[in-house]
Amino acid sequence: MKKGEFFEGIIETVDFPNKGRVYIDNQMITVKNGIPKQKIKGLINKKKGSRLEARLMEIIEKSPLETEAPVCKNFPACGGCMYQTMNYSDQLEMKKTQVKALLDAAIAGGGQVDGSGQPDYVFEGILGSPLQFGYRNKMEFSFGDEYKDGPLSLGLHKKGSTYDILTTDDCKIVHDDFTKILITVLNYFKENPASFYKKMQHTGWLRHLLVRRAQTSGEILVNLVTTSQESHDLAPLVSRILALPLDGKITGILHIINDSLADIVQSDETKILWGRDYFYETILGLKFKITPFSFFQTNSLGAEVLYSKARDYVGDTKDQVIFDLYSGTGTIAQILAPVAKKVIGVEIIAEAVTAAKENAGLNGLSNCEFIAGDVLKMLDTIKERPDFIVLDPPRDGIHPKALDKIIDYGVDRMVYISCKPTSLARDLEKLLECGYKVEKACCVDMFPNTVHVETVVKLSKGEIDSKKVRVEFSLEDMNMSEFQNGATYTQIKDYVLEHSGMKVSSLYIAQVNQKCGIIERENYNKPKSEDANQPQCPPEKEKAIMEAFEYFGMI
Repeated sequence: MKKGEFFEGIIETVDFPNKGRVYIDNQMITVKNGIPKQKIKGLINKKKGSRLEARLMEIIEKSPLETEAPVCKNFPACGGCMYQTMNYSDQLEMKKTQVKALLDAAIAGGGQVDGSGQPDYVFEGILGSPLQFGYRNKMEFSFGDEYKDGPLSLGLHKKGSTYDILTTDDCKIVHDDFTKILITVLNYFKENPASFYKKMQHTGWLRHLLVRRAQTSGEILVNLVTTSQESHDLAPLVSRILALPLDGKITGILHIINDSLADIVQSDETKILWGRDYFYETILGLKFKITPFSFFQTNSLGAEVLYSKARDYVGDTKDQVIFDLYSGTGTIAQILAPVAKKVIGVEIIAEAVTAAKENAGLNGLSNCEFIAGDVLKMLDTIKERPDFIVLDPPRDGIHPKALDKIIDYGVDRMVYISCKPTSLARDLEKLLECGYKVEKACCVDMFPNTVHVETVVKLSKGEIDSKKVRVEFSLEDMNMSEFQNGATYTQIKDYVLEHSGMKVSSLYIAQVNQKCGIIERENYNKPKSEDANQPQCPPEKEKAIMEAFEYFGMI
């Protein structure tokens, strides 16, 4: 098959994350946004060697697994809740199968197998979310238009689109209070026109509406995010929001100024229009202060399931020093602190560390210490040595150099909590190589109806297989020209897109490589002639690529 060719076929299976497999004439084609056993029409849009990727153009026949009617009027255009037409038990079964396949491959690849060559660990299946709908405690809605030069919209991105915004005033994974606030804000700016921010031109005022709502207390924080390019009186909007008949209670309305070029929610300046800039949430009997940018699990009731399983895997920590790495607002640290000698949390977001310290005080815990900084750097500054380590990294997993430092502590036991099982599988390969063993693993569905899932893994220090041979060699005797430093271009592109919202080309990466003195293969991305007119990498993209290089240890 070739690029641009249409085909019809059955999605046989769906791998994490959301990668369907279709077989045509013994060739596998990867198609996103499908459900197992759907008959689809697809279009080949990428071909690299024997690898084929396609865009799903039409669902010809529904899957037998699609037994539920859509609950949202924006399905399937939104793309957020791709699995809502599946029974929840079937969703859980599919996610469980996806994660187990990844873990099995990593564990078997690491040599942890039984007598028959099968992965030798206990897989405990998957635990479901207490709520299938209305479970999210945070949403970032974007301002824009549904089509070019269309009326103002406020909601989520259309599936597969960077620019088109659907007004998601019927979203079912959030409480109705979110919808009432969204509709009120949207109607206000339709009646009192203000421009929305256009990412390519970097012009406009309205950017995002960030809403957070505590599941247990019903407290709500409303954050309007704009640029500084215009000035508008927001007092009438505040009055409208406060007058809404909500189940919960507004605790604060904030105006956040964000002039960043990247399409992310951040604050250059925050103004409190009414109330305060935080609220409280309760998890497993502990009280947590949540601010606009605090990292906190988006499913509060699901978090209790997740952390209960993690606490079970941690086991007895009496009189032990625990490192909680990538600690966020200190949730796990404080759950473990009552029976530990000391818990030290490390988190890169300073605001989250400040909140963690306040939370420990709220809960009467004096044996918690929280440090703001990158785990990779901060581990060198901590004098104590851990008896136990809990890992809860971001989606990309653990920086390779940080993982080396973690392994060097040589603790007997660790628990790894992951929100991206592909990153987990990669890190497990390194841990197994260095003598750790996976004892147990369990999935927790924190994100019903979506492609995402959390995984908890219990690790213990084992003996390195005596059959493994240590091989020593000299790099001087090797031809290193076939190796690329640090990361592939695809990994760099994915990192930049996820962390900055920008897409970068291979040409731009090559240009930054050259600036950094990283040797490229001969003729790679070089112009066809000396005077060829090549586009040059813009400064903001160069900065994002440099950050990716640092992450992958390339500079």
